[in-house]
Amino acid sequence: MFIKQLSIFVENKQGKLSEILNKLSGAGINMRAISIADTQDFGVLRIIVKDPEKARAFLSESNVIVTINHVIGVELSDRPGALSEVIDKLSAGGVNIEYMYAFVTPGNSESAYLVLRARDNRKAEKILSDAGIPMLSEEQIEKI
Repeated sequence: MFIKQLSIFVENKQGKLSEILNKLSGAGINMRAISIADTQDFGVLRIIVKDPEKARAFLSESNVIVTINHVIGVELSDRPGALSEVIDKLSAGGVNIEYMYAFVTPGNSESAYLVLRARDNRKAEKILSDAGIPMLSEEQIEKI
């Protein structure tokens, strides 16, 4: 069960991130999760939104470089060690994680959420499923 994530290339200059975020908000696109990684010249903004196809089309029309990638959403207990347990299972199964980010939500002290992309998402998904680790659908993440 994969989630569509937008990967947006952002020039590493003052105001460029703000410009993209303002375009998204101006189009009524609400973000559910966000991460940014940078290098000296550019950054990669990764976001999960309610309507990724609409967001991709809108940004592309604005000459923003954007792609849609499939990632895995995981719900885990919001307690010490829960993340390590998930990562240990993936590691033991030979899965290489390319990147991940996590978030919690106000009012929900029981769960934390992890978004990850593995070199082999299908293998990661099977390992998580076999271990009984709950994964999130796009519909579920929209409700968080």
